[in-house]
Amino acid sequence: MAETPTMEDNKQRKWINNLDDGCLMHIFSFLSPIPDRYNTALVCHRWRYLACHPRLWLRVERSIKDLSESGVFPTVEAAVAAARPGDTILIATGGVHSVSNIQITKPLCLIGGGELPEETTLFCSRGSESALEFLCTSKLSNLTVKAELGCCLLHRKGRLIIDGCVLQCESNPLDYLSCPIVCTASPDKLSSSSVKGGYADGVSVSQTRIEGGAKAILTSEDLALRHVRVIYARTALFFWFDVEHKLQ
Repeated sequence: MAETPTMEDNKQRKWINNLDDGCLMHIFSFLSPIPDRYNTALVCHRWRYLACHPRLWLRVERSIKDLSESGVFPTVEAAVAAARPGDTILIATGGVHSVSNIQITKPLCLIGGGELPEETTLFCSRGSESALEFLCTSKLSNLTVKAELGCCLLHRKGRLIIDGCVLQCESNPLDYLSCPIVCTASPDKLSSSSVKGGYADGVSVSQTRIEGGAKAILTSEDLALRHVRVIYARTALFFWFDVEHKLQ
């Protein structure tokens, strides 16, 4: 049973609503996009407007009709091209978003807009090396990435965080050519600014379902798989692991 708001609670709400839009939007920028900023948008019309403002994140909507609307794009590629370093891109549910060899060269966060990762699908057709190629620290969350042939995610540089996603390589006679994650980062490409705790850039996977392909991840000889944990949940396997290069 919900508690009745106290007089002090009401005073605090009145105080925060007295802030101007710019100040309130700045406060919202410190919230994690999912679920905190998403939940903030449910409070009232004003908070929804501010929490969904393009300054806080960009949106990908396949069915968009007004291409002049600021911060909304019809494709993932267009949103990535327009994004600034540190931006969050919210990808709408429904249908399939086509992606092919999209290079991520600036720090970005790509998030699926549904409650489950299966509700937002990025699909890479045959003939492409990968769906997404990462050359900078980035994060993927709450997304399904499917590859018809090749790899879902190609990691070349930076720290790639994959959280609560589904990575699928479609079954076909050429499965040995497919791999959900390929990591080719090498020591000469690693920057000292990204080193934490003695380890350089790599890949961190948490609560992610990985299916199909020759193996879950293919790495170069300079990288090692660490902290592996697998949980079987009825018909799916969920993975937690890190791929890192140990500095000498």
